[in-house]
Amino acid sequence: MDGKGLLRFTTAGSVDDGKSTLIGRLLYDSKSIFEDQLESISEFSKKKGNAEIDLSLLTDGLRAEREQGITIDVAYRYFSTPKRKFIIADTPGHIQYTRNMVTGASTADLAVILIDVRNGVTEQTIRHTYIAKLLDLKHIIYCVNKMDLLNYKQDAFENVKTEIEELSLNLDVTNYSIIPISAKYGDNVVSRSKNMEWFPGDNLLSLLENLEISNNIEKSLTRFPVQYVIRPNNDEFHDFRGYAGRLSGGKFIVGQEVCVLPSMHKTKINEIVEYQTYLESASDGDSIIITLEDDIDISRGDLIVPLNELPNISKEIMATICWFNEKPLQLKGKYLIRMQTSETKAVIDDLIYKIDINNLEKNYEFKSLSMNDIGLIKIRTANYVFTDDYLLNHVTGSFIIVDPNTNETVAAGMIQNS
Repeated sequence: MDGKGLLRFTTAGSVDDGKSTLIGRLLYDSKSIFEDQLESISEFSKKKGNAEIDLSLLTDGLRAEREQGITIDVAYRYFSTPKRKFIIADTPGHIQYTRNMVTGASTADLAVILIDVRNGVTEQTIRHTYIAKLLDLKHIIYCVNKMDLLNYKQDAFENVKTEIEELSLNLDVTNYSIIPISAKYGDNVVSRSKNMEWFPGDNLLSLLENLEISNNIEKSLTRFPVQYVIRPNNDEFHDFRGYAGRLSGGKFIVGQEVCVLPSMHKTKINEIVEYQTYLESASDGDSIIITLEDDIDISRGDLIVPLNELPNISKEIMATICWFNEKPLQLKGKYLIRMQTSETKAVIDDLIYKIDINNLEKNYEFKSLSMNDIGLIKIRTANYVFTDDYLLNHVTGSFIIVDPNTNETVAAGMIQNS
């Protein structure tokens, strides 16, 4: 990522591991907070009887959260350094809010997972690492926090490091870093710690600034979910018919042969327009309007793809899901599947297995999932759906499951066709 690129990362960990304090320390030490914010949290810290500024208040923005001393939702924060811009998703540590970690991680490039050095790897550490791996995050940074409480002892860090290495091996996580820190006092957060000179690695901010995140965009399958059909019907653009959406993966080029799904009509890209500018090509993430050489009946929810890169077309989906709802998964239950810009009725045909998060084993005996459970399911849809493996395209490889009676999102899924 060259120049002042953007890096999105999510924070996760168990309750009271210090996620909000760490983010507050990053913002404070990188001089990314305003004076009035600093005055506000200073006054609030004094009211709570704290002699020092409670930096966690920079992220725990809601009054109810402050009073309870917890984070209950995904809090997005923005800051920048001369080298890079950052978007942080601070997610809750409570197990009942694991779904929020999925939300925060779904658009992130990497995960920062905090571990209390006194507790080592916990069930939440395993769960968050599993989700980060499942969502194809490119790197994980494990911050072994609260080193100050154990007098910055190297052997305490080394014991936790061994646990993390064993977990990473079991989950086949290869791109990760481990840093001993004290978020409260700033050790190894923005600058090297004088209390831990035995640690040879970079501090957290330096690692975030310099870490290269490869998304393999050119290798991703090219997909264009149609969000809106544009027909101005005025004198200037009397015959204009364009299709607006966001390109997911790969590239589109003027003159390229494409296929429109579900009609299976073949045509070519005539024009690519971005903010009234005509382009020769468009890449992953570009919000564009395209016109086609042929007049084809296309509506919201249709998918335009390269002719030589057709997706899977089926009424069956195999997917790993994380269940969000307090009401358990119902086998043969009727749900709605929403993916890209389309929706269809569906039935959950089978639960193949549930992941035992403690030992990472697949349990084939369970026939339901409770809140925060992870498992592999088979879904039968009313209409044909166009899907890819999640690792090949995150947009056409993911979906949400909705309860049609309450309109609640009950699960998120990552497709595994192969």
